[in-house]
Amino acid sequence: MRTLQADSLIMPLSEKIKHALTHVDERTCRHLRDAHKRETSALCAWALAQILENNEIAARDGSYACQDCGQALLFVDVGQDLHVSGNLTDTLNAAVARGYETARKSVADPLTRLNTHTNTPAVIHYDIVAGDKLTVRYMAKGAGSENMSKVYMLTPSKGKEGIVRAVIDCVTQAGSSPCPPLILGVGIGGTMDVCALLSKKALVYEEPKRPDERALEQEILAAVNATGIGAQGLGGATTALEVCVKCAPTHIGMLPVAVTVQCHSDRKFTAAF
Repeated sequence: MRTLQADSLIMPLSEKIKHALTHVDERTCRHLRDAHKRETSALCAWALAQILENNEIAARDGSYACQDCGQALLFVDVGQDLHVSGNLTDTLNAAVARGYETARKSVADPLTRLNTHTNTPAVIHYDIVAGDKLTVRYMAKGAGSENMSKVYMLTPSKGKEGIVRAVIDCVTQAGSSPCPPLILGVGIGGTMDVCALLSKKALVYEEPKRPDERALEQEILAAVNATGIGAQGLGGATTALEVCVKCAPTHIGMLPVAVTVQCHSDRKFTAAF
């Protein structure tokens, strides 16, 4: 059995967090560049150009891509044949605190609203997987987009049409509030809590998908962009950059659907140890 010292993760993870906060995910940047080339609305194209310039300046100067550096979400896959020596949760929080040393601290008690001043505790989800590796997926989650996320408990009769309608409802209610263009994570199935988690995982896990899942992603993306909300709510064909669907089996009497709204300032990474 392989042994990994927990405290050996603090420095590499904190450096990756610092880098992520100043460098928008390259896949998202490619989507932004492609959308800018295609956009026919002058105002929407202008907004996309401003976003691209902001991302370039942040990466070049090491400044934060967005003033909301977000709450740290960590998705941790732990190999069943791996022994972690030390407290892994404490280690991950120490890495987050170090990674956010100079960033805006946004974590507070929900009742007293007192800030923890470290951006911890992070939101950590663990999965036990095969092998002896540890994989950490990080995503910065800002409040502007997270506040617009929703869960819909549909009946099975609503079918795929109901799923698409739910996502459109979420996006149109949000309007310009989550700073479109958006990346949308759509979780389908499980229970209320499971579909919400699926919608988050859809944004950070790159996994093979069934053809019907891929087709649904494209159908939702086209429908969202047909709303005409556009970049920053200025109108146009670019309301969303990407839709990511993740499914799980559910009860025969349910069709849970969750939509996690992520803004264009998409800051994340995957690190394996």
